[in-house]
Amino acid sequence: MTAAEAMASAAARLRAAGVPDPARDARMLLAHAARVDAARVTLIAPEDIAPDIAERYDQLVSLRAVRVPVSHLVGRRAFYGRDFRVSNAVLDPRPETESLIEAALAQDFARVLDLGTGSGCILVTLLAECSDATGVGVDLSEAACLEASANAVTHAVADRADIFVSDWFERVEGRFDLIVSNPPYIAADEMAGLAPEVAQHEPHMALTDGGDGQSAYRIIAAEAGAYLDADGTVMCEIGPAQGASVAALFRAHGWGVVTVLPDLDGRDRVVVARNPA
Repeated sequence: MTAAEAMASAAARLRAAGVPDPARDARMLLAHAARVDAARVTLIAPEDIAPDIAERYDQLVSLRAVRVPVSHLVGRRAFYGRDFRVSNAVLDPRPETESLIEAALAQDFARVLDLGTGSGCILVTLLAECSDATGVGVDLSEAACLEASANAVTHAVADRADIFVSDWFERVEGRFDLIVSNPPYIAADEMAGLAPEVAQHEPHMALTDGGDGQSAYRIIAAEAGAYLDADGTVMCEIGPAQGASVAALFRAHGWGVVTVLPDLDGRDRVVVARNPA
């Protein structure tokens, strides 16, 4: 069987299993099985596929057919132009979160705090883009902190990043001129509507608070001011229907300037708060 035939067969299996974009996934998994860059798959398409590669490919496709995410099968996910190591211990970096990165990079900051750092994609990206900045990343999950630390090493910012276990601000010390967070914001009654890749393979504590999806924002709105420099900024990713309610929550806690920024699709995505009471 040629690589092209193997990809066609894999795409058909994935399509029958209800996997979105099966052709893309078949291509990415073949590249991983053959240990070649995805851009080179076309070059090997006419060639016969080696037995060991065919076996690896079949195993990967079988796992994808039961909705294991591609990122978990290949061990990485692209985010803001960099590859980040991921596993079922952390939330997959998502394109929507790049809106938070863009908003943060528009600010002048020297010290950043990332609450619920997960894979570290936000903290590591900000430090990689701002070579003079330092930062702290905290997460309740020790496994997530290990992933974030590994990504900090991979992207050469480990000497400027302090990553450790903390229940939100519990073990955080000092002040920051930028506080960022992509907290669990999915309400408990929305969990049933998630895709299997998310609901079955990503950590629930990174997805939902088990309530209305806004408990983290209440904590941040109430406590972030004590860790923020006088002219500092808080930025939180939100769900697309949460803009008004989360902005109102920050205002109710005395934040003087609160705005909501859209993502590239025009949906509410980032709440920005300044001047705490």
